[in-house]
Amino acid sequence: YPLHRHVSGFTSSLRTSSAEAFLPTSVGLASGLRRPHQKPAILRKISAAQQLSASEVVTHLGQTVVLASGTLSVLLHCEAVGNPKPTISWAKNGEEVKYNDRMLLQPDDSLQILAPVEADVGFYACNASNALGSDSVSIAVTLAGKPLIKASRTTVINTESPAVNIDIGSTVKTIQSANVTINCQVAGVPEAKVTWFKNKIKLSSAHHLHDGLLLIANVSLSDQGLYSCKAANFRGEVTETSQLLILEPPRPLPYLEDLTVVLSSAGINTYSVLTSPSGTQMTISPGSSALIGCAVDGHPTPNITWLYSGNPLSLKHRLLAAGRILQILNISDAPDGEFSCLAQNEAGSLTQKASLAIQEYRWSVDKLMACSASCGHKGVQLPQLRCLLDGAEVNISHCKEKPKPALHPIACNRRDCPSRWMVTSWSPCTQSCSGGIQVRRVTCQRLTAKGSSVPVSNEACVQVSKRPVDKQNCNRQPCVEWVASSWGQCNGPCIGPRLAVQHRQIFCQTKDGTSVSSDQCSTLPRPLSTQNCWTDVCGVHWRVSLWTVCTATCGNYGFQSRHVDCGAVHTNKPVLEHHCSWRPRPANWQRCNIMPCENGT
Repeated sequence: YPLHRHVSGFTSSLRTSSAEAFLPTSVGLASGLRRPHQKPAILRKISAAQQLSASEVVTHLGQTVVLASGTLSVLLHCEAVGNPKPTISWAKNGEEVKYNDRMLLQPDDSLQILAPVEADVGFYACNASNALGSDSVSIAVTLAGKPLIKASRTTVINTESPAVNIDIGSTVKTIQSANVTINCQVAGVPEAKVTWFKNKIKLSSAHHLHDGLLLIANVSLSDQGLYSCKAANFRGEVTETSQLLILEPPRPLPYLEDLTVVLSSAGINTYSVLTSPSGTQMTISPGSSALIGCAVDGHPTPNITWLYSGNPLSLKHRLLAAGRILQILNISDAPDGEFSCLAQNEAGSLTQKASLAIQEYRWSVDKLMACSASCGHKGVQLPQLRCLLDGAEVNISHCKEKPKPALHPIACNRRDCPSRWMVTSWSPCTQSCSGGIQVRRVTCQRLTAKGSSVPVSNEACVQVSKRPVDKQNCNRQPCVEWVASSWGQCNGPCIGPRLAVQHRQIFCQTKDGTSVSSDQCSTLPRPLSTQNCWTDVCGVHWRVSLWTVCTATCGNYGFQSRHVDCGAVHTNKPVLEHHCSWRPRPANWQRCNIMPCENGT
């Protein structure tokens, strides 16, 4: 490059000798040319700004261009070595440069900015890449005044690497224990001072590295926060911020407190189980409800997806506690299969499993009932038919759809019985009342295992128990009977036939005439104390005479009559009519010969 005279107003922030010195990024130029294959390396050229005229500025990477009024052109050179030959591209503030009639890409891969304006201020990066790798170097184009910070708006997620490097303005999400370096590249005239802050609190210089770098070593959850780089000179200040988020991949927990809370209000037919990385096995009753917990932790909080036999859930279910608990409403809807919860966040994923087996109701005959006899020849035991679920006895109705097993009686206690007293039934009492005697037969016998009773001496039984009595009194109650007085007068209104009543007194007394409580005669039929009776007043009826001759032989006016009165049935004597009022009164006249009369009659 030819040397040009210095023109006032067009300067570089780095001023060195005008002699040119090429500094490769990683390898020397000469050695790069000798190697058959080489990753790209961009050359830094440390020199004063080159001006082609008073209105043009030419510079190389590694410099800072300070624009002045009247600048018509800025030419940014980028030279790179490598084999295969690197491809050159340009970016401004992390975004690809869009070429137009002001932003030109020259044949030598230089970037020319015509008629630069304030919107062109920023960091321009030259990126060189080939099949073996890439290299990138930036140059700042700024105005004389407040500083300029090279910022990035990317998000970097690190789940494996022990070290992360980002530009200020980026968001970094990284695992714990990594070393995070934040680069705050500043340009400005006058030179700016860099200050670092965490959550708006100034950091001590112990955290800083050289050239605007901040190192956060061995990061942990306490290092999370907003990190700000402030560049300031007497012309002004500018601040850019990066957010540091710590990632923790999902990990299993030994318990899930929400599961205990939900289970306490779920009912008695609900089972609970926690998933685990190796898989948890559990057997539950058919028709029951199941709560399956996914006890995981991580940062950020993992998203949980439930699967059944590796597929999305299709059976009836509910998700509780933000998806950490899966409730299967009826486990019978889920035949043998595996439930799994997939916990995922930006740091990784974790799968935990649980298998639920449905218990089967079954009949059991392994338990015998008590023997029906302690000795003799008739003792048997029947198997006790029980319905079991997981070894526990449940209501027999649960097994009603299962075929019942055959029950075969088993002989038991088939041995001679000890001698014992044998008694017959009591004989009838010799008296029905006033005291009698009844007897029975008492013998000492022994029942053999073959079922026969063998008489033995009374001494054999006396050693076992006292001899029962063979005679006792009976029917000691006095002999009693019901006694009735004579019927009283028949009286009462005569509303209908035989509705008058008469009464008598009923007494309980002994055979010798002593009155006793009626309770002592309660076992005997009690005579009636009231009965219907007949009176002369009730023995009446309506009497009628024969109809008289009709008053006419035809026409509409003939009638006839008869005599109606009330008379006693037995005496046939007339009585007052009101005595017969309980019977319907017969008619005493009627029309007769109702027919047309013939002419001339």
